[in-house]
Amino acid sequence: MLILAIDTALEACSAGVLDSAAPRMLAQESLPMQRGHAEALMPLIARVVARAGIAFDALDRIVATTGPGSFTGLRVGLSAARGIALATGKPAVGVSTLTAYAAPHVGENERRAIVSAIDARHDHVYLQVAAGNGATLVPPSVVPIAAALGAARFGPPRLVGNAAGLLAARWPAEAEPPVLIDPQPAPDIGWVAWLGAAVTPDTAPARPLYLRAPDAKPSAAPLPHPTPAS
Repeated sequence: MLILAIDTALEACSAGVLDSAAPRMLAQESLPMQRGHAEALMPLIARVVARAGIAFDALDRIVATTGPGSFTGLRVGLSAARGIALATGKPAVGVSTLTAYAAPHVGENERRAIVSAIDARHDHVYLQVAAGNGATLVPPSVVPIAAALGAARFGPPRLVGNAAGLLAARWPAEAEPPVLIDPQPAPDIGWVAWLGAAVTPDTAPARPLYLRAPDAKPSAAPLPHPTPAS
């Protein structure tokens, strides 16, 4: 399967082409940026597809990050994914930015939880907590940083995402410290591609994941409890 992956949710404009049968990334490029995704994305996609040595109509699927992230950035990436999907007659799918951050660490050490955190501004973070095997402990939510520190109850975790440093700096002194702090400004586009290859189009639509309205004040609710095992 040939997958075109797109990420414009946070502080990078990224695209890559995965050949899942090879299995390897045929080409990828990531440009650090906080603004200007709309102008940079389509030329970047054209370069990546050309370097992959394929035509757009050879793609089997297009995947884009759905957020949480920048409202404008998400619209740019998802609009591009849906437009290419429409032009090629191939499905477009979405994967969450929080899951993309966690993906490289799933299975690496099943005893350590993975806390994905993205800066939501105003002393809040977008948060997701997964067990080492990928099972959801805390679903995607927006919480105050003080509440997010409740993830310490899962034992010394791995902190990933652009707010990993914010959580680490305020980690409770009485708790065991995180075993990993990985404050990447954006997820790895290769992992976005692999997640896109794994999802089912009917259950992973290419539409924004909004955990709060753009101008709404986030709730000060405590950290949600773990999702019961099914």
